[in-house]
Amino acid sequence: MMKRISLSIIVSAMTFFSFGQGVDGTELGIDMSFYATTGQVASGNFGLGAKYGLKFGDNIILGPSVRYQRAWTNNKLLGTKGGRNIFGGGAFIHGRFNNVLFAGIEAEILRSPYTVNGFLGNNPKWVGTCLLGAGFSREFDNELRLNAGVYYDILDIPNPSNPDNPNPNSPLQPYLSRNSQGVVIPMIYRIALFIPLT
Repeated sequence: MMKRISLSIIVSAMTFFSFGQGVDGTELGIDMSFYATTGQVASGNFGLGAKYGLKFGDNIILGPSVRYQRAWTNNKLLGTKGGRNIFGGGAFIHGRFNNVLFAGIEAEILRSPYTVNGFLGNNPKWVGTCLLGAGFSREFDNELRLNAGVYYDILDIPNPSNPDNPNPNSPLQPYLSRNSQGVVIPMIYRIALFIPLT
């Protein structure tokens, strides 16, 4: 179901804009994320995403994306270590407003190593993500654009009966926010750089 929703959003966005107007340029976008914990059971992840964007006018950019993340854990109590690779791809569409704000959708299908309990498992599954996001966007001398935003995964529905369960099995976890009842909110922060190519 999640794969179909993500694919529908991607195809709809690409079709709508490909027939509506001509391409006014291209950009390469790169985003990174990092998270780590220390202690008796240390864990973390490092992520890198790349986007190839087609610009339509000054306000719309869309195109394909690829993502790679490395997740690891080190249980010092048991003397065990482990790590998993997370990868996949999708598409994105951003609207840019007055060289100050952006809003957009980033839909990807990623190979997730997480189980329904939010732990690393041995049977990775393909998981759809669909991030709705907005935030700061600024272009510097027509050479570089910086985006810094907050994204909410509309396909990731945490289990309300178990507040410690970060999600079914999203590869974007761990999330850093919780509501007043302690339920995890599937929200992430992301910084990206866009470099004009043509």
